[in-house]
Amino acid sequence: MPTCYRHPTRETGVACSNCGRPICTDCMTSTTVGMRCPECARQRTRVHRVRANEVPTPTATQAIIAVNVIAYLAELATGGGFGNVGGTVYEKGALFGPLVSPGGEWWRILTSGFLHASILHIGFNMVFIWMIGRSLEPAIGSARFVVAYFASLVCGSFGVLLLEPHSVAVGASGAAFGLLGVLMVEARRRGISLWSTGLMQVALINFAFTFFYPGIAIGAHVFGFAGGVLVGVVFDQFDRRRLPRAASLAAGAVLTVAAFLAALAVA
Repeated sequence: MPTCYRHPTRETGVACSNCGRPICTDCMTSTTVGMRCPECARQRTRVHRVRANEVPTPTATQAIIAVNVIAYLAELATGGGFGNVGGTVYEKGALFGPLVSPGGEWWRILTSGFLHASILHIGFNMVFIWMIGRSLEPAIGSARFVVAYFASLVCGSFGVLLLEPHSVAVGASGAAFGLLGVLMVEARRRGISLWSTGLMQVALINFAFTFFYPGIAIGAHVFGFAGGVLVGVVFDQFDRRRLPRAASLAAGAVLTVAAFLAALAVA
C-alpha cells in the first residue's frame, strides 16, 4: 500500500485527483472534482474568457525581431551596404575569436547574434524566428522564450569559438536553431509527432544546408540547437516535478552564464 506523502507511516488507498500524490484522511479535502491534497486544495483556478481561434500575441518574438531589424539598420547607417556586410556596428559587434577574451571584447559573444551580413541573411532568420516563435512562445510563456533565445544564442557563439575561432560570424541563426530545439522538446512532451507536424523535416533540411552550403557557421547552428534542446529539457523536467516557474527561469539563466564563461575560456 502507498503511504501518505505528508505522513509516511500511514497507508492509504486515496490519491489527490490533481497531482496524484497519496493522501491520508487527515490530509484529504473533498472537492467537486474529487479528493485534493492540502496544496492542491488551496489552488484556485482562474477562468479566462477567450474568443474562438484567439491566440496570444507573441510579444517577445516581435520584440526580438524588432531589435534585430534595428541593429541591421544601424549597420547600414554606419557605412554598411544594403546587400552585404559592413559598417562600424558590424565591425565592433561581429564575433571574431582573437578579439574575444575575459579582458577583451567579450560583448561580441552577444552582439554578434543580432547582426547580419545581408538583407537576405536577416530576412531568412527573422522569418524562421517568427514561424517558430508564434507557436513556441504561447506554449512556454514569454519569459521562458526570452531565456531560451539568449541561452541558444550564447551556446551558438560558444560553438563558433570552439570550432571556427578565426572566422568572422554574425547572425541570429544559432538562436533560431535553439528555438527549434525547444519547440521539438515541447512537442514531444505534449505527445505531438515531430514528423506529422513537419518539425523533423524542417530540422533535417536546415542541417543539410548547414553542412553542405558554404559560408555557414556550423558551430553556431549545431551548438545553438543543442543548447535549445537542453533548455527545453530543463523546462520540461521542472514542470514534471511541479517546481516553480521562476526556478526553471533561473536554471536557464545559469545555463546561459555557463555557456558564456565557456565561450570566454575557449576564446
